[in-house]
Amino acid sequence: EVQLQASGGGLVQAGGSLTLSCAASGFTFDDYAIGWFRQAPGKEREGISCISTSDGSTGSVDSVKDRFTISSDNAKNTVYLQMNSLKTEDTAVYYCAADFTAPCFSYNGKLYFSPQDYWGQGTLVTVSS
Repeated sequence: EVQLQASGGGLVQAGGSLTLSCAASGFTFDDYAIGWFRQAPGKEREGISCISTSDGSTGSVDSVKDRFTISSDNAKNTVYLQMNSLKTEDTAVYYCAADFTAPCFSYNGKLYFSPQDYWGQGTLVTVSS
């Protein structure tokens, strides 16, 4: 059974930090690109960052590029999103997703990653002022 288990969300004050984890199982982790998306209340889902677990290449959207860092631990089949200098506008449900063939990169400040294969449940991040 394929699973993507997102965790690590919570309540944090503006300026604080959180680390989200996405634990994967049921597929060959090293063959996939895995990324993080978020959806704030009343807004469309937004792609934030992705990583190709085979070579470690990453992509991030400009709004988080200098504050969020994506990484993977292939031995643990887990992708992390280290979020620093959190802002109230980062409040959202965060999801991780994986795809075998989707490219993962950023260009001109935009993230290009459209996973179709697997999605995890969300984890809520609330940033208070």
